[in-house]
Order: sequence, then C-alpha cells, then structure tokens
Amino acid sequence: MSSELPRTLEQYRHAVRAHELSAEEYLGETRQLIERGDPQVKAFLHLRLDAARSDAQAADPSSPLAGAPIAVKDNIMMAGERCTCGSRILEHYVAPYSATVVQSLLAAGAVVPGKTNLDEFAMGSSTENSAFFPTHNPADLSRVPGGSSGGSTAAVAAGFALGAIGSDTGGSVRQPAAFCGVVGFKPTYGLVSRYGLVAFGSSLDCIGPIARSVRDAAIMMNVMAAHDPKDATSVKRPHVDFEAALQPTLAGKRVGIIRELQGLDVQPEIAAAMETTRKAAVKSGASIVEVSVPHILSALPVYYIIAPAECSANLGRFDGVRYGLHEDGRDMTETYSRTRNTGFGTEVKRRILIGAFVLSAGYYDAYYKKAASVRQLITDELDAALQSADVLLTPTTPTTAFKLGAVTDPLEMYKADVFTIPADLAGAPAISFPAGKDTAGLPIGLQLMGPRWSDADVLSCANVLFTALGGES
Repeated sequence: MSSELPRTLEQYRHAVRAHELSAEEYLGETRQLIERGDPQVKAFLHLRLDAARSDAQAADPSSPLAGAPIAVKDNIMMAGERCTCGSRILEHYVAPYSATVVQSLLAAGAVVPGKTNLDEFAMGSSTENSAFFPTHNPADLSRVPGGSSGGSTAAVAAGFALGAIGSDTGGSVRQPAAFCGVVGFKPTYGLVSRYGLVAFGSSLDCIGPIARSVRDAAIMMNVMAAHDPKDATSVKRPHVDFEAALQPTLAGKRVGIIRELQGLDVQPEIAAAMETTRKAAVKSGASIVEVSVPHILSALPVYYIIAPAECSANLGRFDGVRYGLHEDGRDMTETYSRTRNTGFGTEVKRRILIGAFVLSAGYYDAYYKKAASVRQLITDELDAALQSADVLLTPTTPTTAFKLGAVTDPLEMYKADVFTIPADLAGAPAISFPAGKDTAGLPIGLQLMGPRWSDADVLSCANVLFTALGGES
C-alpha cells in the first residue's frame, strides 16, 4: 500500500472528510493488497469485495466510520453471508440476520471486505484449529497469529482492513493482537451486544475491536457500545464518548503490578518491555503500586472447567437436524453421532467431552460448582486490588508468536492464556497494546485491565502508554 495512504482509522477519517481521499479509492488500494497478500496470510475465509465496493461508493464521508473497511470474524453473523465458525459443521451455513454489532458498524458507515478465519468455534490460541486452513502471522509467515481471532488480527496487521471485530472468551482478541502487533480491546461484559455472536461460553463471550491504534479502538467502541434489548446480558449504561475521554497523561493514576504474577516465566524481552512501560507510566505522572490477587493462578484451571461446560451446552444445538451438516444414520442417535463426529474438529470434541464430564451428576459438585466458587473469589480479589490501583499492568502473553505446528500439547497451548483469562472470568475490561519487538523482530504485547465499566479509563491509560512507546495516537 502506498505510504501516502492513511495507516489508522483516525487518519483515514480525516483524509476522507477533507476530500483528500474517497472510501472507494481506499478500498481499491485495500483490494489490491488483499489480492496480493492474503493468499500467503490467509486472514479471510470469505471475501465480499464487489459488495464492499458498492458499499464504499455509497458511503457518507461524514458518518462515524466514513466507509472504512472493517473485517468481521466468522462467528459473528452478517445477513446473506456465510457464517462457518471455522467448522465443517457450518461450512455452508448462510446467516439469516446480522449481529447487532455488525448492524451498528454498517449504520456508522463501515464497509466489510470479508469474514475472517478463526479457531473452530473460537476454541484455540493459534488459529491452527480452523477446519479450513491456518492463518499466518504477517510479521513472520512461519508463525501463528494467535487465536481464536487470528484472522481478524492478521487482517489488521497486514493492512487488509483498518479495523476488525473479534470475540474474546479467554483472551481471543488480546492474545492474537499481541502476537500480530496491533491493539485488541475486550470491553466489560454486557457493554457490547452479543446478539448474533455464535455462542461458545455464554458467561464469558465478548465482542471487541481490533485496530492499529488505541484511538482507533475508541472510535470503534463509540459505534459498538450500546444497550441491546435483543441481548439479555446487555446492560443499560450512560453514553460515553470513548475517543473524547482519551487523556494526554497518566497524572494521578495508580498502575498496579500483581505480586502473584511476578514469578511466572516470561520471555526476557517481554519482561524488559514491562520494565520500559513501568518507567513510561511514571514519566507520564502515574505511580506504581504492588497489589495482591492471591488466587489469580487458579484462573487458568477455573476457566478450563467453566468454558468447556458452557461450550458443551451451547454446541448441543449442532445435531444435524436443525441446520448445518447432516449425516444420515440408522436412527436419531446414530445421526447425531455421525454428524457431530464428522463436523467437529479435535479441539472442539475435546472441550465438549470435558464439559460434559464436569457437568455430569457424579462430578458437578467436585468440578463445576467448585470452579464457579473460585471464579467469584478471583473476581472479588480483583475488585479489591482495583481499589488500590486504577489499572493493572501485565504481559498479554508469556512469549511472542510461536512457529506454526510448534505447540502440539493442548495443555501447553492453554497456558498461553494465563494473563488474559482473569479479565474474562471477572467480566472486566482489558486491552492489549503493542510494546516493542523481541530480538527476532516479533511483536510484544502488554495488557491493561481495569474495574468493570471503566472501559473509557482503560482505553485512555493504554493510549498514553501506547503513544509513549512509539505508537500512533
């Protein structure tokens, strides 16, 4: 893409409104980039570039998004487009309606170039669990982009879109954002409608923006955050202008470091990025405080009980009768079995089996009930820690992006979520922002987490640090 073209949504919006660029011209450049680069990156499962061109021609330059290309993860419905969830069981399923968040983006002037790849039903941390093909990291095509929203983050990182939306259940927006060197924001649970998102873990799932800057994420949140009566978990909140709420400094802010995470083994360059960012926070007026979340290391096993339990219940609807793949059997039981065995991949089957086990009569109290209790304990401890700090700073991931095919042990893959899962269990807002690169040139991401409903403050604090570390404000 030409260096004169805008790199961020904010730059793009300014250029369009100043009549220096049209939405159609920008999409034409984007289309060339996709056609040239996506055969290697494989960010998209389905492209709709001709329809996007028509949308760009009709875009209103004064609208909030002004015809900007925004990619959509393929577990979020868009009417008339396939919604496969990265699974053979929904390979040919066409969405009959659009998710509320997609409707909001389109109404605000967004143009959708395509639906992006993901780990099947959003279950994975590398996008290698897609039933169709793995996505590659634009920073190094031999490496994973992270997951499950790897297609969305790769699309933004490669310049195929100015923004994207993904779903975050245990870190699936933030972890791939860290691996790909972009911004990924998980809002407070209930702030953005989940209507039209294919459910994985209903008490955990959030839709969040992916962008090249924190300001761009705030611009997208202005469109995405609204009460939706079609979503029973959507909460009415006072209107917030997330972009206008961005502040220039961290004066008076308390940045918390979690004591119990200090002993975890992280890549040395990530530890160095943490130290650099702490110094940047102090230079910008913040104070650094140490806080304690005694049971935070239990978040990982708690999540991998609760999430599979909810997945087992939610994926029960895919039976070959109502929609999706159908495999004939001699009777209904065999039809169910054959359909699900053919349609689901290994990781999805693993989580369904774990979920069915922990919900079974003999084990419910020992596993699921205990996990739910510890989840509440962790939430309470995070609430207490956030009385002493305004935001908590952690790495987003223990390492930078690993090689495709390098991690084959599921437990090792699950450990990559150790820093991101607590925010999902607590329903709290959290953001991953770029914080440099390692010696191999791979992006490093750091995370800020805040109290529930402090989304504007988390975005503001992240923007200060992102800018101080060299990002585009």
